[in-house]
Amino acid sequence: MHDVIVVGAGPAGLAAGLYGSRAGLSVVVVEKLFAGGQAAQTNEIENYPGFMAVSGVELGQKMRAQAEKFGARVVSVNVARMDLAGEVKKVFVDDDGEEVELRARAVILAMGATPRKLGVAREDELRGRGVSYCATCDGALQAGKAVAVVGGGNKAVTEALHLAKLARKVYLVHRRGELRADEVLVARLMDEVRASRVELVLDSVVVEFVEVDGRLGGLVVEGVESSVRRELAVDGVFVAIGMDPVTELVRGQVDLDESGYVVADEEMRTSVAGVYAAGDVRQKVLRQIVTAVADGAIAAYSAAGSLRNN
Repeated sequence: MHDVIVVGAGPAGLAAGLYGSRAGLSVVVVEKLFAGGQAAQTNEIENYPGFMAVSGVELGQKMRAQAEKFGARVVSVNVARMDLAGEVKKVFVDDDGEEVELRARAVILAMGATPRKLGVAREDELRGRGVSYCATCDGALQAGKAVAVVGGGNKAVTEALHLAKLARKVYLVHRRGELRADEVLVARLMDEVRASRVELVLDSVVVEFVEVDGRLGGLVVEGVESSVRRELAVDGVFVAIGMDPVTELVRGQVDLDESGYVVADEEMRTSVAGVYAAGDVRQKVLRQIVTAVADGAIAAYSAAGSLRNN
């Protein structure tokens, strides 16, 4: 039996693994994909202290190596279900088709969040055939072509800036009349607008995907107030309209807010004793790598203190 099981190997989970192992705890971090979580899908990170610019993949690898150096074990398995009641917590993972039970005295939930979909017809059908949720992952496939980004926050503007270096034309579609991204990002975007590499399509929403030969061939956007429709001839669209928490496995076991995020206090304690939450999965004001790392450190610190006292 482990002292702590960390579910998720994004920045929050890896920070929890690092701080937990340095506190002398037996820690296993389980992750179904790859170290770094959503951050690993970011081409260039400029706002993580200590790094002027670093790729998400590199940062995730460094975080994993550091956690492992101090004794945390990071394993690539899919979590099938969890039983968080009682003093001994149980996490059931799928190991090559066989369900394996992991036990621990504490669990840190760091599953993160996933990109939100537009909800437009044929969105799932065209995913990977022009519809994407990660410009860093799929932007190179659209080199020299016209593309669109949907959203108005930091993620959307960052995606548009990245694509402006690759694509022939980038349309940024946002339902409001102004962008919500940080001023420094908006300033950079406006440079691209003035250079005619980016066109803003504000007060508009995507209402239809145009399919051509089984792939995305365009978007139909509609004015929020005017209801006027316009078709954008694009080969790709990158959806960046927010995230949904990955909390299906703990629904009904810990308290969630109205949006599905785990409710936790400043010590990362959830409504269940011995269960903590860290990173994007947690109800919070700001979801950034730096806040995720802080959450992970606090969760491990809280878990260590509780385990020592029991």
